[in-house]
Amino acid sequence: MSRDFYEILGVSKNASQEEIKRAYRKLAQKHHPDRNKEDKSAETKFKEINAAYEVLSDKKKRDTYDQFGESAFSGGGGGGGGQGFPGGFDFGNLGGFGGGFADIFETFFGGETSSKKRQSQAQAGDDREISINITFEEAAFGTEKEIKAARIGECDVCKGKGAAVGSRILACPACNGSGEIRTVRNTILGSVTTRRVCDACSGSGRVPEKTCGNCHGVGRMRIAEKLRVKIPAGISDGSTIRLVEKGDSGLRGGPSGDFYVHITVLLHKLFQRKGADVFSEQEIYLPQAVLGDEMDIQTIHGPVKMRIPAGTQSSKIFRLKNYGVAKLKGEGKGDHFVTIKVKVPEKLSKKEEELYQQLAKEAGLKINPEKGFFKKFM
Repeated sequence: MSRDFYEILGVSKNASQEEIKRAYRKLAQKHHPDRNKEDKSAETKFKEINAAYEVLSDKKKRDTYDQFGESAFSGGGGGGGGQGFPGGFDFGNLGGFGGGFADIFETFFGGETSSKKRQSQAQAGDDREISINITFEEAAFGTEKEIKAARIGECDVCKGKGAAVGSRILACPACNGSGEIRTVRNTILGSVTTRRVCDACSGSGRVPEKTCGNCHGVGRMRIAEKLRVKIPAGISDGSTIRLVEKGDSGLRGGPSGDFYVHITVLLHKLFQRKGADVFSEQEIYLPQAVLGDEMDIQTIHGPVKMRIPAGTQSSKIFRLKNYGVAKLKGEGKGDHFVTIKVKVPEKLSKKEEELYQQLAKEAGLKINPEKGFFKKFM
C-alpha cells in the first residue's frame, strides 16, 4: 500500500511551498542512488520522493490530491521520473516529471534538462496581428481586403536552410551532430551528467558549409508582403479572422505562426446593428401619423415600401422581415426594425394655424393661443 505524500516528505498537510521544497531537497540528497550505491532500496525511495514532490509542489495537483488522494494520479505512488541510474543520474531522462522537478535539479546541480533541449529544436514562428476598419455595408455583405503584412519570413535565397546556394549542410563538428554538449561532473552526490544546447548549431546538429549571405545563416529575414483577407458577410465589430501559418516562419523546420486580423466596423449615419438585425428611425409628419400613408424606407438592401397605418403613434416600431444582415452560419438574414418619430411642426402658416384651431374645436379642446403653442409663432 502506497504511503501518504506528506508522510514521504516528512511535512504536515499545512506545510508551505517553501517547507515542501526544503524537505524535498534534503531528502533528494540523502536518498540519491549515486550516494547510496550499496542500498538497493535507495532508487525506490528516490522515486517516491520525486513523485510526492511532483504533486505537492503544484497547487492544482496538491488540491486534487488533498481531495481525492493518490488515485487521482496514474502511477502516483511508486512511479517517477528516473529510468534507472547506470553510471550516474542523467537529468536528461526525467520521464514524466516536468517543470517543477526539472527546474529544481537545473538550479541545484546546474546544466540543462531535456526540456530545454527540446525547446532548442524545431520552433514554431510567432503570431502576428493587425487591426483594420471596414464599412457597415462591407460587414453586412462581406468583402475581400488586401493588407500589408510585415513579418519574419523564410529567406527567399536559401529557402530557410541558412546555407549559401550550392553549399552543403554538414554535421555540426562541435557536438558531432547531436545538437547538445554533454558534460560529466563529479559532485558530492556522485557522477552527474548534464547537457546543454550546442551553441554552434543551436541544437539542430547541422551547420551549413557556407552561410547564406542574404540572411547571414539565420534562414529567416524581415519581409513585407500583401495578404488577401476574405471577410464573410455578417461579420460583427470586434471579430478576429485567423490566417493560418501566415505569421512568422518557424525555426529549424518548425511551423509558421498565424496572422490575426482584428475587425472594426465603422458607424453608419442611418443604421445601427445588433447581431443580424438592423435598426433605423423614420420621421413622419403629423398628418401622416393621423391619416396613414405609404412611404419608402431606406434599408441596406435599398428602398422598401412600408405602409404606415392611420393613428400611428410616435416611437411605434415596424418590422421589415429579412431586410437585415446575413447570418454568419448561413441561416438567412436578420430583420430591419423602423422606429417612427412623429415630427411636430415648430412654425405654422396662418392657414395651418386656423386648421389646427378647427381640429381642436372638433376634439372639444379649449386652447388659449395667447398662452399656448400658436401664440409663439404669430
